[in-house]
Amino acid sequence: MKTILTIAGSDTSAGAGIQQDLKTITSLGHYAVTVPTALTAQNTTGVKMVMTVPQEMLRAQLDAVLDDISVAAVKIGMIPDVTSARIIVAAIRQLDVPTVCDPVMLSTSGTQLMSDECIDYITNALIPLCTLVTPNIPEALRLANVTDKQDSDSIGQKLVSLLHTAVLIKGGHAEGDEMRDTLYCTDGTTHWYCSPRIATTNLHGTGCTMSSAIATLLAEGIPLAEAVQGAKAVIDKGIAAGRTLRIGKGNGPLWLF
Repeated sequence: MKTILTIAGSDTSAGAGIQQDLKTITSLGHYAVTVPTALTAQNTTGVKMVMTVPQEMLRAQLDAVLDDISVAAVKIGMIPDVTSARIIVAAIRQLDVPTVCDPVMLSTSGTQLMSDECIDYITNALIPLCTLVTPNIPEALRLANVTDKQDSDSIGQKLVSLLHTAVLIKGGHAEGDEMRDTLYCTDGTTHWYCSPRIATTNLHGTGCTMSSAIATLLAEGIPLAEAVQGAKAVIDKGIAAGRTLRIGKGNGPLWLF
């Protein structure tokens, strides 16, 4: 059993954030330790309020975990501000383990969860320390500082060059009957992961599930391209199993068990 550290926001509806990370890691047979960066008041209809964890508490949480527990991989999710980002960068520099960054910039309902200053900072200071970054299409456009929808390959290759790490662009925001995620590696190779789009209104937490599953599989020693394939299977299974759930009035969760 491996121990995976997730550094992310807390979700009161438990469909995303550290709650979903914990469930994903547990479903794959491993142990999760959790450091919340922010508390959110949210449900399946949207985010109502966000409160950043004070910097002293964020640092104390990371110190408490890393002073005592050996982690085999890290997943990083919501980072609310640049002060929090600097604390996380200092912690990641102490480690030499696979690290997956899911740059949670906007909630599904459209609430901005990361400041522009923080986005610019993680682009230069945090993401280059990571094994993989997993933006969706709007996040990829923001990281690449482009406003027009260029083709995915141009954006992916630009991001690899800019960020000095592998990039997985998630295709859930694209139209069509096929879900396609594309992995751009630092060695110049590209990998495509395609599956039929499942008709459902329950898609809350897909990005958190994907990134924490990849981190967990990397902790097992699985190569990156295969880890993404395994995580994609987790997502597809979770969407299919969760499509009949009736939890809340809006965008419900996946089901991983």
